[in-house]
Order: sequence, then C-alpha cells, then structure tokens
Amino acid sequence: MHAQPTDPVDTIVEQWARVRPDLDTRAMEVFGRIFRLSRAMGDRMERAYRPYGISRGEFDVLATLRRSGEPYTLSPRELSATLMLTTGGTTGRLDKLERAGLLRRSPDPHDRRGLKVTLTEEGLRLIDEAVGAGLAEESAALTALDAEQAGQLADLLRKLLATTAE
Repeated sequence: MHAQPTDPVDTIVEQWARVRPDLDTRAMEVFGRIFRLSRAMGDRMERAYRPYGISRGEFDVLATLRRSGEPYTLSPRELSATLMLTTGGTTGRLDKLERAGLLRRSPDPHDRRGLKVTLTEEGLRLIDEAVGAGLAEESAALTALDAEQAGQLADLLRKLLATTAE
C-alpha cells in the first residue's frame, strides 16, 4: 500500500490542529483542495487556449454558442444567463470576439430592439480546435486517477454542487 501524497492543505490542517484542536477541519480539507485545484486548472486552461488567441472567458462564450447547435446563435441575454455574467461583462467579451471575426452580432428578426450573436465559420473552426486542446489538458490532469476513481469524484462533486449551488 502506498502512502498518500501530502499537499499544502495537509500543512494548513496540521497547523490548525496544533493551535485549535477543537476544530473539525474536514470541510477545509475538501474546499481548500477544490479552490487550489480550480486555480491550478484555470491557469492550465488559460495556457491551453492562449495559442488560439482567446482567454477562458472568451472560450466560454464561443463554447456556449457552439453547444447551442446550429445555427450557433443566441441572444446576448441568453449568453449572459448561461455564462452567469452581467450584460456588461458579456458585452466586453462579445466586442473582442467580434473584432477578431469569431462571431457576429445582427438584429433579431423577431424583436426590433434585440440582437442575435452567431459564430462565424472562423469562430466555429477555432472553438472546435480549442475545445480539443482544453479536454486534452483536463484529461492529462486526471491521469492521477483511474477511470473508476474519476467517475466517483465526478459523482461526489455533482452531489456536492447540487446541494450548495444557488
């Protein structure tokens, strides 16, 4: 049997145990690792998308349009809701992606005041390549787990997210 590797969260928990042995730090062990893993994977994903000239946030916009299916079109409001962004935050991303030729905005034919956002051919090509690069990075990070462990972790995180999400 192999000893479990230690990480910085173990050190933090051990320090709390010395100065406050009355504390139950199980939640800190879980969420400390989730936060650190999220930050580390966020950095890895930024590096994976950099060759495509996009950030993680811009990837999210393009991926949301791609996942919506043909004709790869959503309203800015639908994008904002899916991305959990303010309309202002969404507008900034849309401006940059439109300047890069990855999407276009056009009047909504059913609402004179509305707009539709659509992936361009270049945007479709780019997101299909970038999603592969991102999945490769995520898969590489999961090599520390076997398939059963990865499935168990996904199930546990789903359960936790379902009970804590807003």
